[in-house]
Amino acid sequence: MKNMFTIVALLLLCATSCMQSVADKKIAVQTLGVFPQKFKDSIAAAVHRYFGFEVVELPQIQIPERFFTNVKSPRYRADSIIALLRTDKPDSVDYVIGLTSADISVSKRDSQGNIRQPQARYADWGVFGFGYIGQAGCVVSTFRIYHKNLATVVLRMQKIALHEIGHNLGLAHCTNNNCFMRDAAESIKTIDQVEINLCENCKSKIQLKH
Repeated sequence: MKNMFTIVALLLLCATSCMQSVADKKIAVQTLGVFPQKFKDSIAAAVHRYFGFEVVELPQIQIPERFFTNVKSPRYRADSIIALLRTDKPDSVDYVIGLTSADISVSKRDSQGNIRQPQARYADWGVFGFGYIGQAGCVVSTFRIYHKNLATVVLRMQKIALHEIGHNLGLAHCTNNNCFMRDAAESIKTIDQVEINLCENCKSKIQLKH
């Protein structure tokens, strides 16, 4: 019986440690060019509130011109931005999120890693934000989320930021319609439909991974 109590205590300790470990992380906010302070503050607040991260701010930088592309319209490659953020990330932080007002794009790929068809549509695909699963950087743009209601813009920014950081934490897209890890499915309407909420299944996956 004593051994059973010991095992239970160890399991509880492990579970507590897992739940606390995400909150022990530190994320840096990196503005890329001029970016509204009110949006930056709202994103930082949401990240701290929902993930418990300590949030620090890095000095503003400009997106290098070599990341610029004009295949369909003037944009900057999100994958190149993330590579830069990860390379320049201070050792004192675990993750970094880039915030920009510029349009950003990626090559949208299928489950096999091939560019989706038709390639003319998806080789340079404009996105709200982008982040790799299990890696330490992501980027979010205000370019495609305009709305006449400022509160709606703020909510969109928060949801997109939390979604991309969720990818960094190891979360894939979720099928739960009330989880901010739901796939936007190429529509801002999808983002508007979900609450700032992480479903229990996604929460449990974060706890298991950390």
